[in-house]
Amino acid sequence: MDEERLRRYAELVVRVGVNLRPGQDVTIEGYVEHAPFVRAVARAAYEAGARHVEATYSDQIVTRTRVELAPAETLDWVPDWQIARLKSHADREAARIAIRSQPFPFLLDDLPRERVAPVQNNRLRELSSRQHTTEQVAWTLVGFPTEGWAEAVFGEPDLERLWEAIAHCVRLDEADPVAAWQAHVDRLLARAGALNELGVDALRFHGPGTDLTVGLLPRSRWMSAGGETVFGQWHIANVPTEETFTTPDPARTEGSVRSTRPLTIGGSVVKDLEMRFAGGEIVEARASSGVELVEAQLAKDGGARRLGEVALVDGTSRVGDTGLVFFDTLFDENATCHIAYGRGFADCVDGHEGKSLAELGVNDSAIHTDFMIGGPEVDVDAVTRSGETVPLLRNDVWQLGEGS
Repeated sequence: MDEERLRRYAELVVRVGVNLRPGQDVTIEGYVEHAPFVRAVARAAYEAGARHVEATYSDQIVTRTRVELAPAETLDWVPDWQIARLKSHADREAARIAIRSQPFPFLLDDLPRERVAPVQNNRLRELSSRQHTTEQVAWTLVGFPTEGWAEAVFGEPDLERLWEAIAHCVRLDEADPVAAWQAHVDRLLARAGALNELGVDALRFHGPGTDLTVGLLPRSRWMSAGGETVFGQWHIANVPTEETFTTPDPARTEGSVRSTRPLTIGGSVVKDLEMRFAGGEIVEARASSGVELVEAQLAKDGGARRLGEVALVDGTSRVGDTGLVFFDTLFDENATCHIAYGRGFADCVDGHEGKSLAELGVNDSAIHTDFMIGGPEVDVDAVTRSGETVPLLRNDVWQLGEGS
């Protein structure tokens, strides 16, 4: 273990990711394999002035055992104290650092999908996701290399190679990662500003298996890099992040789309996902494997079949230029354009302050699942409110000028 690299990564997560405030409480969520990083992040947080740091560990092997052996009717059960813990984070205006990379990305792949789905779609996950999308806590999602993850990516447990890839993606290979992130954030925000000035009414994606139009709300606004909590704390939600995104009109998506990268849901992988939309709703979903996991999410509630996010990522992405499929949505969604079915973002609508998602016309759901639809073969155009068609991406190259 390179202790200096670990220290620099932890400091980046604390100072840039959650942008920790002195006196703030911090919770760190990870898997048992992430313990060295959790400890480094805890030290960085206390050095930055944290009042209290709480570490919470999960164990994928225990989860697999539960899926195998627990009574079927209990698989989606969550104890009340876990819900109360998350609510306490929001009440205390805490910072949450979640190490989301799966130590074993394919661990649940051989288990019955009908038993896996309830474990992955429970009220604890819903509350955590809702707190994130409604900015109730200062949060950041990060990854940490493990041999099992390296095995999934490279076919061998080459931990150092995965470390190098992640370091590149999060700009840890820069002499001053914090300064590099500031320059990166400024560039992404400039791109979002250019899109807002353009006055986009809809986006069109066209490529192999994809002919999709995503309509926006009249007051949809483009955001990027980070967000601001309801208590006024700026943070970078994803480390890495390469996207410029907004919330679409949940009733205005039409056409068909084909995923360009595998989608990881928990410890299972969905391959070759295809969807067809009509009237804003997913009316058909197909995949070569794992479609049952998607269907379980789509059946969750009325908003699960409609879009809550559309995001643009070009070929300058540090994740994309690794040429790797990480089998981890945090990384893979920042390699290329993506959409998300389920809940949208209130702060992607002008005048959102103090209003509910329903009042804003934003899709609401218990879920928010991103999957990747972009790449060099997928052209993206904007249709402006005046009816003009403006190219945004050709061969993965940004066309608009600002934020290039």
